[in-house]
Amino acid sequence: MSSEVWFTVLVAAVGLERLAELVVSKRNATWSLERGGVETGQGHYPVMVVLHTGLLAGMLVEVWLLRPDVLPLLGVTMLALAVASQVLRWWCITTLGRRWNTRVIVVPGLAPVTGGPYRWFSHPNYVAVVVEGVALPLVHSAWITALVFTVANAALLTVRIRCENTALASLPRAEGVSA
Repeated sequence: MSSEVWFTVLVAAVGLERLAELVVSKRNATWSLERGGVETGQGHYPVMVVLHTGLLAGMLVEVWLLRPDVLPLLGVTMLALAVASQVLRWWCITTLGRRWNTRVIVVPGLAPVTGGPYRWFSHPNYVAVVVEGVALPLVHSAWITALVFTVANAALLTVRIRCENTALASLPRAEGVSA
């Protein structure tokens, strides 16, 4: 099987993982809204969806049309980083539990989560997104996709993190809240 086919299988697996995230997200968003959750940042959400879909499509287009030479050491290293980013992402999802979703929805009165990876970073999920955005395309030396996504994602994360920080500032502060 060619390296392009293997890479396509990898990207398809990540795409299926994203669909699983959306199922969890929808369920959790419903839970939050039923408890008086307030959504903010709706304007940037469609841009985020397009950007993340574009990452998956872009690297496949680049790999199949440009057929970049795969650098084995780079590919293996980036695959390890891509897997590590998935582990971090699901650690964030499990730590936040019912509060995690792909939108910015805050339930008034619930203190911010400070356990799991949130003990060290305010936004650990975005560390996973940044690492994956670089690493996944570079598994097959898709440099253009890695660069374009990284630049566009930096702009999006500037807006997204500001939106989340503003929403989270409305919550009560409580030490040691883990979920």
